[in-house]
Amino acid sequence: MKYFLPGMLGLLLVSVVFINTTAAQESAASTTTVENTLVATGPSITTEQVPGGDVQIGDFVVGPGKVEVVVRPGETVYRDITVTNRIDSNRSFEFIVEDMSGSADGSEAVVLLGDQDGPYSLKDYVSVPQPTITLGLGERARIPVRITMPPNAEPGGYYGAVLVSTLSNDANATDAVGDSPIIARIGTLFFITVPGETVNAGELISFSTIGDQKWFSKGPVTFGITYENTGSVHQNPYGEIRITNTLGAEVGFVELDPWFVLPKSIRTREVTWNSEVLLGRYKVTAQINRGDDTIDTASVYLWVIPWQFMALVFGVLFVVIFIFRWFFSRFEFKRK
Repeated sequence: MKYFLPGMLGLLLVSVVFINTTAAQESAASTTTVENTLVATGPSITTEQVPGGDVQIGDFVVGPGKVEVVVRPGETVYRDITVTNRIDSNRSFEFIVEDMSGSADGSEAVVLLGDQDGPYSLKDYVSVPQPTITLGLGERARIPVRITMPPNAEPGGYYGAVLVSTLSNDANATDAVGDSPIIARIGTLFFITVPGETVNAGELISFSTIGDQKWFSKGPVTFGITYENTGSVHQNPYGEIRITNTLGAEVGFVELDPWFVLPKSIRTREVTWNSEVLLGRYKVTAQINRGDDTIDTASVYLWVIPWQFMALVFGVLFVVIFIFRWFFSRFEFKRK
């Protein structure tokens, strides 16, 4: 069974937690308290039947993948998320709010912190109308998420995720525990900015091929772009990669759509140049806009030598030369 969330790349969060049947029953018996979930007053949850959605696909969909909003101190705003049930009838879903942070080594876009408070904690300021809902097959719920910043909120970024989880009895989803239920979670990321005196700073710190490889036998070629955010709010860098050959002619171009980097963190983005037929030395230049029209530039050089093809060519040439030498060594040509 698959669980997925469409939307921006990297924004889907899926975590699978294995529990035993007894624990699942105990959890189902106690539904009056839900950890990490604040229940809001205000707009209520609405539901609708998705046209043609009564087909059992085996997953559920949460959207959008990311919400960015500016909230002033003491202000309350609402943003909707949707949950669509495509698993089976009468499926229950639970809402959990967790803080998140960036990665110190660039390996992950976000790190969910569970019960821990994040460095830019948001979970105490986000709430939903009710902690659980039940949806029929093909039914979609629209959940108004309430964001209320306290009057003394300091300027800067606040980051968290509203996670939607459901219990499943998919025996094929686990090898070790047989029929044990699993919990799948999908999240919408919330990026809240409180306006004021903030620090918006960051830079490109590394651009190279994956593994810092310099020699290739063929394409495609994958590059790693590492960006560090040293400010107090998230950044959305974007840019482009241009590839030129030995003669200086442009032979490749890759557009880099904006991607987010959380404050005080590093994120590495992998980008692939999809070109199969390559030969020779190439210069690859990345230009990364920090989001304020400040552009960082970095270049790498690489060689592509298709040794299998070259070996075949040299092998054919060797055979041709050998045949000619053998032929002329066996026959003598005389003028009449």
